[in-house]
Parts: sequence; C-alpha cells; structure tokens
Amino acid sequence: MEATAASHHIPTNLTTLTAKLPPKKTQFLNFTSCSPKKITLFCSTKPNTNNQEATDETNPTSDSHPNSTIQSKSAPIPSLQLSSSSSFSRGLIFDLGVKNSWDNLEIGSPVVKRYLGDEEERWYMWYHGRCSELDSVGLAASSNGIHWERGAEGVRSNADVGLVMSNSKDWWAFDTHGVRPCEVVVMSSAKVRTNSAVYWLYYTGFCSTDSPKSLPGLAMSQDGRHWARIEGEHHSGALLDVGAKGEWDSTFIASPQVVFHGSGDLRMYYHSFDVETGRYAVGIARSRDGMRWMKLGRILSAGPNGAFDEGGVLNPHVLRDRRDGKYVMVYEGVGGERRSIGVAESLDGLKEWRRVGEGPVIEEECGGGGWDSEGVGSPCLVQMDGEAEQWRLYYTGVGRGGKTGIGLAVSQGTQLDKFQRWTGFIL
Repeated sequence: MEATAASHHIPTNLTTLTAKLPPKKTQFLNFTSCSPKKITLFCSTKPNTNNQEATDETNPTSDSHPNSTIQSKSAPIPSLQLSSSSSFSRGLIFDLGVKNSWDNLEIGSPVVKRYLGDEEERWYMWYHGRCSELDSVGLAASSNGIHWERGAEGVRSNADVGLVMSNSKDWWAFDTHGVRPCEVVVMSSAKVRTNSAVYWLYYTGFCSTDSPKSLPGLAMSQDGRHWARIEGEHHSGALLDVGAKGEWDSTFIASPQVVFHGSGDLRMYYHSFDVETGRYAVGIARSRDGMRWMKLGRILSAGPNGAFDEGGVLNPHVLRDRRDGKYVMVYEGVGGERRSIGVAESLDGLKEWRRVGEGPVIEEECGGGGWDSEGVGSPCLVQMDGEAEQWRLYYTGVGRGGKTGIGLAVSQGTQLDKFQRWTGFIL
C-alpha cells in the first residue's frame, strides 16, 4: 500500500485516529476538498531540526525500548486563534501552549496528515514542543487543518491529544536529550514484512553529552499516540551513524523524512552540516525494510552566493505529486542570518534536483514585529484535492524574542513557486 495513493485501502486500526472529534463544517478561503466513499490517506511531511543493503526479512516488534507510561490524561483544549485582521497573526494557526502545559515554551516541526471519510475530513499534526530544556512530541487534531484541538498533558486513550513521546530514559541512547518528529508513515505488508505497528514515526533524537549531537530514530504505534522505540543497528539505538571523518555528514544527521517509492524501496531524506564547505546539505539513503539503510550521498547543496539559501539547505520534506509522479521537496534555506523556505523538484527523487523559482516561496514577515518576523523553516507540504487543486504549506515561524509558532500558507493554484499566508475563513 502506498501512503500517498488515494486508491488504496487503509488498515482497519487506522480509523482510531479518525474517531471522537466533534464535527465542524466550515467553508474556508481558497481551499476546496472532497469526500470520497472510503477513508483515504494523504501524506505530507517533514521537518525538523534547528542548526544543530537491507533485506525484507525483518519482522520488528513494538516491545523494543517502549516509552515510559504517561500517567496523566489531558482534556482537549482549542489552540489559540488570533484575529486574521491583525498583522501579528497573519498565517498563524497554532500558538504556544497554555501556562504549565508541556509545550508552553517552544513548538515547531509540524508533521501534518489529512484523512478523508464518507462525510467528514480529519487532520492530525505531530509536532515538537517543550516546557523545559528537552523537546518532546505531541499530537493535535482538527477537522479542517486550521483550528486545532490540543492537550496540555500526556495522552491516555486512542482518541486523546497531547504529549505522546518524550526523551529516552536509557543512559546509552542517542535521544536522551530530546526528540523531534520528522515523518509518520503508514506501513503494511505490501510495503515491508511486518506483523506489528501500523504507524512508523521517524524522528530526530538529540544527545548533548557526546558527539554526534543528533541521529535518526524509529518508533512504532498502533494508534498514533502510544509509541514504542525500535532499536536500530547503531550502538545507541539510532538507525544511522554519521559519516567517517572528512565525509559531508560527519557531524550529525537530522530530519530523517521517509518516502515510500515502491515495494522494497523506501527513501530517507536528511540533512547535515559539511564542515569542509561550511554549508548545510541534504542527503539520501535507501532501504528495503524501513529500518536498515544505505547512504547514497548528497542530493541538494547550498545555492550560489547571494541566494536565499547560500548558507545551505536543511529540514527537507519530500512527497510525490499525485498528478505527474514527480518528487517535490520543500526545505529550509539559510542565507546569512535569514531563514526562509524554498522548493525543488526531481523526476525520480534520487538525482537532478532543480530549484523551483528564483527565490524563496515563503520568507519572514518583514516589519511590525509579527509572529514570524525573524524567520521561517521546518516546512511540511500537503497536496490538496478537489475542484481547485492546491498545496498547503505548514511551517515553523520565529518572532521577536525567539517565540515560535506554527503557520500555514497556501499555493496559488497548483503552482509551487507562489504561496500566500492564510488570512482567515469566509463567514
């Protein structure tokens, strides 16, 4: 089953994500959606770190390094919504959590999925947040991808929202100092041979006690809320190690975003920092089972001098265009002290990536000290459907004083080189 294909059936236990949310029928500006006869999954995803030959025989189980149980249950609370007429809130759809919540100091790295049913649509967003020094992963839910229900504490049931995964408690692990979501993939026997979890969460794990500072990890879940870590081949439990001294990815590996290309062919896109060039770059690895990976090298490097991404590219999010099968990458570009979002395309997702347009598709909102006036990044792209096909771009914004939020921009038609920030609903 291909996660991005609308014609395939979704496993039965996937419906646990689409239960027990109050219906919300809202018409919104420039967005059109349809409701097919069966539940359909549209995958997006990607994100996620700040500047900071396998076989089919693997049969993972979900009891490898399970997360410690979270004892508290949180009632869903609505995400803060500001007036769309305010220049300070243009594009903002998800703000910091309430006082004393698990995500009241920082949020970002949105991984957004859309589900369509017979009579309604449901949206889910995994994102990172923190209330102390360590990043954790939470889940929010929505009926339209704009207004979100969130939880101030940890989830307990398969219909709850809130904190879903924290740092590892194992002293030797690569993710003892925080985790950030990068991709959630729905797996089935048609993709890899597994009798266990449906949801596979690829994430960045941080360890500040030794080098490398971050490595990619994998966790599995039956409901998208309760996750069990799967130990990779690296001695720390990570899926991949950094490159050898002198290689472009010898410092760290971050933002592992996985795309299913075909049976026995999964691709992982990630970024690192090349010490020799002093620039960020995006690389690729391939796998037959989603757990053991072989690196293939860099696929997208920094732009030319003077470009918005002359300092490098990071936090890639890749998906396949349902219209023509091309691969599309949205990424965070570094130019001086600026952070903005660019787009690139490739016919096969492996080579010959070319930038779309001559500049960024979204950059910081200049003037007025708005919520994303200091930079934008960690993009996540969702392909819409219906009479007016469009793209939704979810991203992290940084405002005055380093305050973060999650925003939304929408494409002008099917073109990927023109996006505008969301401005509100039609009443």
